[in-house]
Amino acid sequence: MRPLLGVLATLVLGLVVGFVVGVAAVAVHPWWWGLLLGVGASLATLVALTRGPMRIAYAAAWAIVVALAASPRPTGGYAVAGNLEGYAVIVVAVLMLVVAAVTSAKRPAPADPGRRGA
Repeated sequence: MRPLLGVLATLVLGLVVGFVVGVAAVAVHPWWWGLLLGVGASLATLVALTRGPMRIAYAAAWAIVVALAASPRPTGGYAVAGNLEGYAVIVVAVLMLVVAAVTSAKRPAPADPGRRGA
């Protein structure tokens, strides 16, 4: 079992990376090439992260950035508009949360093929 400090460092790193990648994806999503780049980079980062707390923290931070950007601003308007590109980013945020939750558990060790019936 990892020490508590290691788990906290892992969570903080996942949150920071999720925040940075989420802000970048939201910034470029209005253009078709930006949407593809942002979604591709975000999903590639999710897959590249190790299973467990870091993957969940990354997906949560990314989804929080999208949720905040989809909320109305005091001056009016939205950073993530209610158009095809905006809905695509919101769907990807939900998809990332689901994938992170489903794949967060460590894989069980393979059974010893030499043993039969325990």
